[in-house]
Amino acid sequence: MTKKIGAIALATALGIAFVFTGCGGGQAVRTDHLIIGTAAMPANMDSTLANDIPSSRIIFHVFDTLIYTDYDMEPQPNLATSWEWVDPANPTALRVFLRQGVLFHNGDELRASDVVFSMNRASVAPAIAGLAGVIDHAVAVSDYEVIIHLEEPFVPFINALGHTAFSIFNERAVTEMGVDAHSQAPIGTGPYRFVNLVTGDRVELTRWDQYWGTPAIIENVTIRVLADASTRLIALETGEIDIMDAVPPQDMSRVRGHPDLTLHHEMSLGVNYIAFNTSRPPFDDIRVRHAVQYAIDLEAMVQAVYLGALESLRGPINPRVWGSTADRLEPFPFNPDRARELLAEAGFPNGFSATFMTNQGNPARADTGEIMQNMLGAVGIDLSVQLLEWATFLDVTAQGEPDMFMLGWVTSTGDPDYGMWSMFHSSAHGAAGNRGFFSDPIVDSLLEAGRRETNPAARLAIYEELQQHLRDESPWIFQSAGAELWGVRNNIHGFRIAPTQRHKFWTLTMN
Repeated sequence: MTKKIGAIALATALGIAFVFTGCGGGQAVRTDHLIIGTAAMPANMDSTLANDIPSSRIIFHVFDTLIYTDYDMEPQPNLATSWEWVDPANPTALRVFLRQGVLFHNGDELRASDVVFSMNRASVAPAIAGLAGVIDHAVAVSDYEVIIHLEEPFVPFINALGHTAFSIFNERAVTEMGVDAHSQAPIGTGPYRFVNLVTGDRVELTRWDQYWGTPAIIENVTIRVLADASTRLIALETGEIDIMDAVPPQDMSRVRGHPDLTLHHEMSLGVNYIAFNTSRPPFDDIRVRHAVQYAIDLEAMVQAVYLGALESLRGPINPRVWGSTADRLEPFPFNPDRARELLAEAGFPNGFSATFMTNQGNPARADTGEIMQNMLGAVGIDLSVQLLEWATFLDVTAQGEPDMFMLGWVTSTGDPDYGMWSMFHSSAHGAAGNRGFFSDPIVDSLLEAGRRETNPAARLAIYEELQQHLRDESPWIFQSAGAELWGVRNNIHGFRIAPTQRHKFWTLTMN
């Protein structure tokens, strides 16, 4: 351990280097140390092992990808300075030219061999199969040139390379440390390097002074896990943390009215959804799924849960995503009588019992469960609601334990393929994304056709048909279009919400 890292770890153990003053009501005053309060611990800091937002937000700061998608979702050079299809008419091989002089956090220089190692490793990773499974193999042409070969044409691949799933690893570090050890102490090329992990409590990062790009302005970043939203908000108000993730809608006015805080509220590329486990009774029966749709007053639910901060959703992908037809799909009307009729037709005239699971630390999802419990109870469905710790919740949904569950998904490539492949293709069951274990040959066929089609108009027609079919088959209740709600102290400047929900902390300044 270097003296610098040792000093940071010691300061953290002594209270995260707080300097107290007599002003501001005893408020903690910190210099060059940003503290972010978040609802959930990252499931893993290895991008081939986890694809959840809490994990990817940390991965985003420790690792780099070949391509970066900007705020307009346009691909920009990152570790790659340029790229080209070897044969544009048959987009199955992408030539990538690498930036020279990039250093990993262990001092090794980035080479093509690291990119080949990363791409080949990603290609067989179940957690990111919806994106990286299309890679056949990668080869190094020289120290700074790589060709990535795909199994078939995959039109959105360039934008996909900006996803944290394609983070570039140091081959020597992963090989020598082992996958498990490296996932707990990762080594990337990003603007921050990993310092310390306290399971269930925090992750600590420090600036990588030899970063190839513009170095981070604030030297140290701590991501603290404060699962309870009220606790996070109090910590923000008192200055214990500088930035708060997931401000509950009912607290928006409280943040807006606080003289030391700013509320950042913006629509994202995400959706919030309620999924049925379609692999077993009762939700393998489309009549039962439709009955639940009719039993829920979606507009009333969304208004009660989000208080106008989010809008109800009509389709599987956010209206801001290219190709979305969410504004044109017909919603299921609230009709409890029709729900009872369908339940009787399906053999449940007296209803049935089912479990609904979601994660702790998200009041909106807990409220959704309670509202569904009441609405479904009115048609004879006895719904039990369970709130689980984040990592446990991800594990049980990957195993298919709940009958119904609520999660979110962000189409962070900006392309409808990523919004629907991992969620609905039969090859993506479980941890890869399709946690409702939905299987439909028509859906599979349309998703596969959408990947291969190079004509934009023809692709659009494919995804329009696909979204209508998913609406009719109802593997999900399309609950709401995603939005980001962050509380930021006024001495923090430059915070900007990214549509991918992976926000830059290295560009922030602190008074």
